[in-house]
Amino acid sequence: MARGVALRVGGVLALLALWWAVAAAGIWPEVFVPKPSSVWHALIETSTVQDNGQRGYAGHLLWEHLGISLRRIILGSLYGILGGIVIGLFIGLVPTVRALLGPLVTFVRTLPPLAYFSLLIIWFGIDETPKVVLLFVAALPPVAVATADAVRGVHEDYLNAARSLGAGRLALPWRIVLPSALPEIMTGVRVAVGVAYTTVVAAETVNGVPGIGGMIRDAQRYNQSDVVVLGLLVIGASGLLIDALLQYGEHKLVPWRGRA
Repeated sequence: MARGVALRVGGVLALLALWWAVAAAGIWPEVFVPKPSSVWHALIETSTVQDNGQRGYAGHLLWEHLGISLRRIILGSLYGILGGIVIGLFIGLVPTVRALLGPLVTFVRTLPPLAYFSLLIIWFGIDETPKVVLLFVAALPPVAVATADAVRGVHEDYLNAARSLGAGRLALPWRIVLPSALPEIMTGVRVAVGVAYTTVVAAETVNGVPGIGGMIRDAQRYNQSDVVVLGLLVIGASGLLIDALLQYGEHKLVPWRGRA
């Protein structure tokens, strides 16, 4: 464990050293490659209230931007995960539903988020609803596909054993199929949350401030590359934390995974 931690820390330090060397060499203007010190200064400015009364970035502190984006991500991912599990169960268990919904799920999964975000704005306006719906639509297909494949891969012996012990037809999906498919479903959940994270900037392109993605888009308009890099680092760091929590939850829910 100590060796693994040391390797991770060493890798981060190596990337920081490379970033500092490239920025210090002045190969590109600072608007293209901001210095680490500039990003650190942007972190201080966006996290505090300045002497002139300016509060963070666009009137909100950095943690407020992040908190609002995380709320959108969590809501969209949660709805997408629940919907994906239900749809995946039906696709995996009912051939008719598989024929009807399988191509639709694949079709939505291949669409880039910005392709249908404008339509969501027309339908739901520019407030919170289209952002959460966009993240929901982005997060649902990975879970649905993982659940459907896992359900179809459940061994027939499990079902026969449950039937011989008196399990009813309605109990099989929830008592046997879903627990057996849980390891693959958890993989789909991790993928779905990752997709939601990569979609948050697109979700906050319209009326996204406060929001970390909206902050990045607004800073991009004014060539504030230090704020853009800061926002990307914050999204990446929070994404690593969420993924670590999901891995911990997976270890608790399916401790048998990876064991013979």
